[in-house]
Amino acid sequence: MPEMAAKPGEPKHEYLLGPGDTININVWRNPEVSQTIPVRPDGRITMPLVEDLPAMGKTPTQLAREIEQILSKYIQQPVVTVTVTSFVGPYTEQIRVIGQASKPQALPYRQGMSLMDVLIAVGGLAEFAAGNRANIVRTVDGKQQKIAVRLNDLIKSGDISANMPVRPGDVLIIPESFF
Repeated sequence: MPEMAAKPGEPKHEYLLGPGDTININVWRNPEVSQTIPVRPDGRITMPLVEDLPAMGKTPTQLAREIEQILSKYIQQPVVTVTVTSFVGPYTEQIRVIGQASKPQALPYRQGMSLMDVLIAVGGLAEFAAGNRANIVRTVDGKQQKIAVRLNDLIKSGDISANMPVRPGDVLIIPESFF
């Protein structure tokens, strides 16, 4: 099966663990240590032989290597696999939708996610939304940028040119219309 390559100009994104994620930790040939556990609100995990290990902001592979190091004190040559089974991600990676969406919320970022995907996830615009006055606030190199988006054109007029990729940490602000 061929790997999905990022489109030109699209930054490569590796999933980072965050509070609320559920992970399956499999220690080969050691089922008594293998478990499915949540990443706690403080960003740490606890499992047999491993207490209070920071997981937030790490990739599943990075966490697996750290668990192997800790377990090597107790288990000869442990082989650990970490699989994320429920996704939330760290707050800095979530897409936040505020204002006049049908269901304003924070969404886990997914590779290749677009503005249309975000609108589907939040149930579209609320009745009094001013969709064409909406903005995305994006942090690039430590500086905030404000990007105008045309949500009404996208979902009411079907203007696909109004669709755009979203990035981890984007905040979509949908204002209320003035009558």
